[in-house]
Amino acid sequence: MSNRAIIIMVLVLISATAYLLIKGDGDIDMGGEKHGAEAAHMEDAKKAAAPAAPAAAPAAPAAAPAAPAADAKK
Repeated sequence: MSNRAIIIMVLVLISATAYLLIKGDGDIDMGGEKHGAEAAHMEDAKKAAAPAAPAAAPAAPAAAPAAPAADAKK
């Protein structure tokens, strides 16, 4: 495979990835780390997005003990 073919393949893959990311309406921020007023506070966002915790599920009933092999052959 020639260098030209490898470069073309890489460019096609990069453009396909960019197209899918843009069309997917993902919130993509290539700005790097944010500081100050424009910074999003992740803990506040997690609390707002997290649904209320469901009530504890009831305990599952205990399984019946297995029958002895001798009784099964009768």
